[in-house]
Amino acid sequence: MLKSLAVQPVKLVSFADIKRDPIKGWQEFMEEGKAYLSTATNAYINKRPAFTPAILYNLVAMSIEKLIMAMLMKSGNLPYNHTIGDLVDAMDEFLPGDLGNLGTKLKALDAFQEICDIEEYSIKIPTMIEVGMMLELASRLVKLADKNAEGGLYGTSQRTAGTDPPHRRRAI
Repeated sequence: MLKSLAVQPVKLVSFADIKRDPIKGWQEFMEEGKAYLSTATNAYINKRPAFTPAILYNLVAMSIEKLIMAMLMKSGNLPYNHTIGDLVDAMDEFLPGDLGNLGTKLKALDAFQEICDIEEYSIKIPTMIEVGMMLELASRLVKLADKNAEGGLYGTSQRTAGTDPPHRRRAI
């Protein structure tokens, strides 16, 4: 007689499940992101007249871009585009949950410059109060990026076997 074999369902692997090696240069992106933020913070605190709210916004945006790129590169992934919204979406795809509640606040920064379409672009100059909030947001992102670099977030290779979150597990 033939024995009936139970078939176990197999979870399919998606691109986000595939572990990748870090992309070379992520540390440079991290340092550049911190440098942009440091420049913006010092100019803001010292009320340097050459650093207008528009210039400060762009320094903060470049800082945020570099910091998120560093985290994505460390996880072995790249975003599809480089608007802040696209970077947040890539973090949500490849490192879900790591941004916590920062994602929505970061995406709101795109409203200040919508410049992808050269025929219908808009630029809104932030107030100095808004710049202060942007600096605080970017400072929180630095702490998150530092934690990621130290191995405290899902995109790291320092997790022990069996402790990967569900989005990082592979079917065998």
